[in-house]
Amino acid sequence: MKHKLSLFFTLAAFWLLNSGHYTGLILSLGFASIALILIITQKMDVVDQESQPVHLTFRIFGYYFWLVKEIFQTNLTVLKHIWLGKESISPTLKTIKVTQQTDMGRVIYANSITLTPGTVAIDLIDDEIIVHALLKQDIESLEVGEMDRRITLLER
Repeated sequence: MKHKLSLFFTLAAFWLLNSGHYTGLILSLGFASIALILIITQKMDVVDQESQPVHLTFRIFGYYFWLVKEIFQTNLTVLKHIWLGKESISPTLKTIKVTQQTDMGRVIYANSITLTPGTVAIDLIDDEIIVHALLKQDIESLEVGEMDRRITLLER
């Protein structure tokens, strides 16, 4: 039920922000269209914990702030190594174990790796991610597991 309510409020906010019209007729048509969408998603059985991750709502913002900080720092590191030339880079490909229990947690981890400059998650198989990094130190920092730990805490 909380997933359907979350979907309703998300659709209503999106509709209201995009509409810009707040007359009775327009609001009732918007409500009717949202109700129709909720009926269709109920019949299709597509509203679940993965499509509406309500449990992440409050914890995700702290993770976003940490991730933005990491993106900024690694961006500066990559910029430094671009200026230093190709002698300063050490491309590395390695398989890293993950501790996330859910598919969503693993995907968030793989996407977070790819979002940080200089690293790309190439493949995600069960509890392993194949990562390519511009610098060997980036692989080593992933092996330390700070990002993995934060995402594992996020999914609980």
